[in-house]
Amino acid sequence: MTTSTHAPAELIRLFTVSIPDAAVEDVKHRLARTRWPDPETVPDWTQGVRVENARSLVNHWEREYDWSRLESELNRHPQFLTTIDGLDIHFIHVRSGNPNALPLLLTHGWPGSVVDFLKLIGPLTDPAAFGGNADDSFDVVIPSLPGFGFSQKPTETGWTISRVAAAWVELMSRLGYTQWAAQGGDWGAAVTTALGVIRPHGLLGIHLNSPYAFPAVIPDTLSEEERRAVDGLAFYSGELGGSNHLQGTKPQTVGFALADSPSGQAAWIYEKFQSKTDNEGLAEDTLDIDDMLDVISLYWFTNSAASSARIYWENRAGSMAGPRLELPVAVTVFPRDIPRLPRTWIEDTYSNLIHYGEAARGGHFAALEEPDILVEEIRTGLRSLRPLAASDRIDS
Repeated sequence: MTTSTHAPAELIRLFTVSIPDAAVEDVKHRLARTRWPDPETVPDWTQGVRVENARSLVNHWEREYDWSRLESELNRHPQFLTTIDGLDIHFIHVRSGNPNALPLLLTHGWPGSVVDFLKLIGPLTDPAAFGGNADDSFDVVIPSLPGFGFSQKPTETGWTISRVAAAWVELMSRLGYTQWAAQGGDWGAAVTTALGVIRPHGLLGIHLNSPYAFPAVIPDTLSEEERRAVDGLAFYSGELGGSNHLQGTKPQTVGFALADSPSGQAAWIYEKFQSKTDNEGLAEDTLDIDDMLDVISLYWFTNSAASSARIYWENRAGSMAGPRLELPVAVTVFPRDIPRLPRTWIEDTYSNLIHYGEAARGGHFAALEEPDILVEEIRTGLRSLRPLAASDRIDS
């Protein structure tokens, strides 16, 4: 649909996930030897992960979880490496069978990875096969953030979200896309917002499920929804902010704590799923235990606790405020996101808001929790961009 001459073949190399059997056996032995802390002294999660819940998760990882299932699923999709700004960037690239498909760049956050989007690939690239309309087809490009998953780990400072966004612009250019859209939540929304600031030639618009739309100065008078957002940000920065604070100040210490303990890695991520999903008491209410362990296992096998944590350190001066964007922006708000932003601030921040949606359910990790809802919101939110891309084809 919007491709030009592709990059030389040597710039983009095929990639296949292949974790040695010895590494899989090693993690099982480590899990079996877990030294457990004393139980918490409260009847809830206010002190962090409860020992009984962690034991259940770790037991499943050791005895029932099948890494080969995820490895096979990843390898069913075309995966590649390409060196951008000195780093090998891993990405999944699936082209739709529809020649008029809109290219879409999907960026994950923390504790996320390309795994977050696996359930979206089929419905986005081949909507007709999933009860949708073929006119809503996308090509999807799903990169792993630097230091995450199978992308290379930076060995120098400076990998801010703006630098990542610039790398993504080069990636889309290298793939030959001249007109495209972008989507993200969590840190993926931060990178996608940075793309909106750069507004490179060819970026038609973006979709966010974690809008960065707080005003730079909080007004003295607030509506009920605005007050809820302010209270949610205080809760997120305070009681829920333990991992964020440590990763933003001492990411290497986090890496030391987790690099030798798969149970520690599991608890670190499990707590985040527990605190920010739309659950009725346990993360397992909304996320399948194997889906959680897919995420956890990928962090473990790639030894990326420290390198992924540094995204907080690199961007520690950032905030949830603005910036104001003028390109087309679509936003979907999920009810249990923390903080949940009000429509008033979203409309103030995005002068060209082409879609505002409120999901019926779901929390911060929308792609993992509610992939069907997110797919439909992406389709609806970005649909108005398609005539722009079609016009580009005609003009060219």
